[in-house]
Amino acid sequence: MTAEEIRAIVDRQRTYFRTGATLDVDFRLRALDRLAACIRANETAIGEAIRQDLGKSAFESYMCETGMVLSELRYMRTHLRRFARDRSVRTPLAQFHARSYVKPSPYGVVLVMSPWNYPFMLSLEPLVDAIASGNTVVVKPSAYAPRTGELIARMLRVCFPEEYVAVVTGGRAENTALLEQHFDYIFFTGSQAVGREVMRRAAEHLTPVTLELGGKSPCIVDRTANLSLAARRIVFGKYLNCGQTCVAPDYLYCDRRVKDELAEKLKEQVAAQYGAHPLENMGRIVNEKHFDRLLKLMDPAKVILGGGACRETLQIEPTIMDGVRFADPVMGEEIFGPILPILTFDSLEEAAARIEERPHPLALYIFTGSKRAAQYVTTRCGFGGGCVNDVIIHLATSEMGFGGFGESGMGAYHGQKGFAAFSHEKSIVDKKTWLDLPMRYQPYRDIHDKLLHRFLR
Repeated sequence: MTAEEIRAIVDRQRTYFRTGATLDVDFRLRALDRLAACIRANETAIGEAIRQDLGKSAFESYMCETGMVLSELRYMRTHLRRFARDRSVRTPLAQFHARSYVKPSPYGVVLVMSPWNYPFMLSLEPLVDAIASGNTVVVKPSAYAPRTGELIARMLRVCFPEEYVAVVTGGRAENTALLEQHFDYIFFTGSQAVGREVMRRAAEHLTPVTLELGGKSPCIVDRTANLSLAARRIVFGKYLNCGQTCVAPDYLYCDRRVKDELAEKLKEQVAAQYGAHPLENMGRIVNEKHFDRLLKLMDPAKVILGGGACRETLQIEPTIMDGVRFADPVMGEEIFGPILPILTFDSLEEAAARIEERPHPLALYIFTGSKRAAQYVTTRCGFGGGCVNDVIIHLATSEMGFGGFGESGMGAYHGQKGFAAFSHEKSIVDKKTWLDLPMRYQPYRDIHDKLLHRFLR
């Protein structure tokens, strides 16, 4: 798509938004219903497109993508009228008599830029929240998941006119053309490097942004943890989607006293969950460039499990590395693949301090049998979100916002947080006309000064 075609889409959406059609809550509800029906009708096609792009099974695609979007749709459908309602707040005595209220209002024309690792969910969940908030939306799926992007484009063309919801497919040229446009809000999910560029380009128009980025999310295991359960859950979360998950445990930070036992249990769990020939049960790395980058991060001398790879299918075995240090190459960047380094600590205080020295991660996990330890780590460490005695599942709810912190992003979405992300709250005072206090008008008098100090103390 050319820059001129993209500009025309944005212009048509702005014209359509100004008609006020999207402001009506019933209009938004009907749009959500059309989208939900379309997703259900295309469930098999969605799973097949994701399989072709990333090698995911139909079960995993529904669990981590299609089902998640439908869940967000149900939640938003149930609560939208309440979210969109004006909210009264207390009026100061100095403004008597008046009603003060907050009115949620859509930003206008919104851009949603999504990544390739969960190409359906990370395109459609922000779209759900943006539609519910009353915006028009341009969706830009990743070029690295082309079949899913093409399917999303076909589905949304059936659901909505282009002046309301449009899809722009393509690669870097289309991304550049989109970021040259004046959007009212930009929602980006992807890498920190691209996130910085998105923010820089948005600043040219003073466009607000939500950035959902990544980072090296630590998984702490202390000596009181249930090691068998920890190993089971860590293996699930780390190797889901071949480790290509923004909130996957990036590295294991383990109490030195239980490290060897945990490592053995991790090996047992890889065998239990992936079998004797794990590549048969794995998806694939998204492209050869990413595949080669991951292979360079592996130190064969420190690999205690896995390490095998197949270039023809772009697959890498579930891999565990032991004896890793923070100075090692595997700790120098977000892994985003099926490689799990194990590092050790001697005290929880040491672990928390070391984590705080590093850029704030998108997620943090701690496995422990101690409530005090969990409270200490979750209080002392800065991170976007996380779990105690599990991994990943904190993002699988519409009742809590999901988002990053510091280097891992800004802003949050899901449920009410998602509605708020795509809404501007207008603060309004409705002043009544039957009374007009004279104290704010010139000439000021002593009695007015006394009243002013009473009202504003």
